[in-house]
Amino acid sequence: MHRLFVLLMLAVLPLSCVNAAGPSVGKYKVKVVKEYPHDRSSYTQGLYFLDGDLYESTGQYGNSTFRKVDLNTGKALRKLDFNKRYFVEGSCVLDGKLFILTWQEKVVFVYDAATLKYEKSFSYPREGWGLTTDGKKLIASDGSSNIYFMDKDLKVSKTIQVKLNGRPIRLLNELEYIKGKIWANVYLTDMILIINPETGVVEATVDCTGLLPDKLRDRDTDVLNGIAYDERSGKILITGKCWPRMYEILLY
Repeated sequence: MHRLFVLLMLAVLPLSCVNAAGPSVGKYKVKVVKEYPHDRSSYTQGLYFLDGDLYESTGQYGNSTFRKVDLNTGKALRKLDFNKRYFVEGSCVLDGKLFILTWQEKVVFVYDAATLKYEKSFSYPREGWGLTTDGKKLIASDGSSNIYFMDKDLKVSKTIQVKLNGRPIRLLNELEYIKGKIWANVYLTDMILIINPETGVVEATVDCTGLLPDKLRDRDTDVLNGIAYDERSGKILITGKCWPRMYEILLY
């Protein structure tokens, strides 16, 4: 989503709550293991690994894409361009099908994940923000404090409300399922939440403040967004919208 459309939502986001984790909530920072180039024109909405390859969906009207990315160069090896009326959001693969959300257009695109051949579209009743999977369900955010578990036909089977120290946390954005937990960017912050998928309880926060140095920022550099976990190697990558770098990280 475009930040101009959600700045007013900050009034309802308890940022003090995000930064005030109680004793039962883990508090982590990130250590950079390795840096990789990232296409500075990519307004990152979804980021994930599949069979060791990196994929990314990018937003903005007139610049929305889905791409297979060369991790070492940041360049697109394959790319789908979307009509300018669509603002692409999160993406993931479940059972060989690639699902791509749109922000406010109420459309979800489905492709064959291997060939990137278009198959069909679904209507969607909510805003599309983040999307991931636990291998059984699609898991989606819509900018609220809710996370939705859906079948492949997009029927909701379960909804959880994400709470930190008992308080709902809004603006949940890009999602990634990592070792049985949901990781979620909180839009317009440098914070990632680690969430129990059964209860919605935030079990830990990850502070990414200062990850991208000022010298690498320009007027188009936007917020932290994008989490990818490679099951094969154990790598966790994070980046941001129009960032020139992706970072392989460890928590400490």
